[in-house]
Amino acid sequence: VHLMESGGGLVQSEGSLRLSCAASGFPFSNRDMSWYREAPGKEREREWIASINQFDERTDYKKSVSGRFTISRDNALNTMYLQMSRLKPEETGRYYCNDVIKSLNWGQGTQVVVSS
Repeated sequence: VHLMESGGGLVQSEGSLRLSCAASGFPFSNRDMSWYREAPGKEREREWIASINQFDERTDYKKSVSGRFTISRDNALNTMYLQMSRLKPEETGRYYCNDVIKSLNWGQGTQVVVSS
């Protein structure tokens, strides 16, 4: 099982980023997937951000990101995405993907820094 997140970077407040999660080693299309964030100083505390079900028919978001973030997936490419808009400094952190019960081996994450 391998998860590889990418797309992070430094962005100004109110800016946008698109994160990607490339999955391999398991039947990606059969898993409900999520994005998580690890805030600075809170190592190993990965808060849930958004989820998408395996058939891309239902998405769920943390209340604070609803309307600004969009989760999507391409099962043909075994890839999940997180489009983040109007980013806030408090959303700085390392972003990870995993399934909705965090059962997969964690990847390295991708760092997002939102400057004020």
